[in-house]
Amino acid sequence: MQSYFEVPESKKIRLIINTDAKNEADDQFAIVHALLTKKFIIKGIIAAHFERKYGEGKEKSMEKSYAEIVKILSLMKMEKQIPALKGATRPLVDEKSPQMSEGAELIIKEALADDPRPLYAGFMGTLTDLASAYLLAPRIAEKLNVVWIGGGEWPKGGWEFNLNGDVDAANVVFRSNLNLWQIPMNVYRMMRVTLTELACKVRPCAEIGKYLFQQMVDYNNGYADSTAYPGFPMGESWVLGDSPIIGALIEDHHHDYDLRPAPTFARDMSYAHGQNSRNIRVYKNIDARMTLEDFYCKLALLKQ
Repeated sequence: MQSYFEVPESKKIRLIINTDAKNEADDQFAIVHALLTKKFIIKGIIAAHFERKYGEGKEKSMEKSYAEIVKILSLMKMEKQIPALKGATRPLVDEKSPQMSEGAELIIKEALADDPRPLYAGFMGTLTDLASAYLLAPRIAEKLNVVWIGGGEWPKGGWEFNLNGDVDAANVVFRSNLNLWQIPMNVYRMMRVTLTELACKVRPCAEIGKYLFQQMVDYNNGYADSTAYPGFPMGESWVLGDSPIIGALIEDHHHDYDLRPAPTFARDMSYAHGQNSRNIRVYKNIDARMTLEDFYCKLALLKQ
């Protein structure tokens, strides 16, 4: 990629990515965007499970995510630079029992490392690996900042895919003292695109651009007649729902969030308020234009 500027070292952040990369077709876009972002020092990409998806893939969904991460790193020729790690294979059994994994180990290691650079972890799926790391080593909260794509619209909440994957883990995290940024469903759905837009702005951009576009078309066609989620996919449009993590970490949108007392989650995934005096950052908007244009331009520079 052609370089026209450098990010000052003092502005760079360490970043861990946790992703259910083979769940749908949008995680891949956020992963590539992160890999192309100079501000990020990526310490590892952790594969997350998505075992409750349509009742399929139990005990194997994390392995599918891992294989997809490896494929993306290979296409980007970064497989020797960025570690791919395996996360938990299933949700927590309760709020007290962690699952040790390579992913949880990485989170603990980086949070406790003697490194003055800020550490962030972006979660694009369940919070299983984060909750496990916290239960194993609660002092990670002193140095770890978390951005999570998940949870229903405030203040009521309700069913949301990433939360549904592990409600117990979400409760561990929301009851903790971790510095947490939540990007709920109504906000991450603002990242709307069309397949035509992606055909023009992503597909022409090197081998990775072709792959990103084609795997989305294939997914779109493959689930066209699925009855699991009526109306999804929509046929000619998509939501790049994990990309707000990248936008928020490039520029934190300080006018676009509120500080709210952390809730917990009921089994129906509604918010239970009044449980915690600790404030978390809850986003109410995301700059889709900035995030998408930054991604498109970074991809375009691969051709130069």
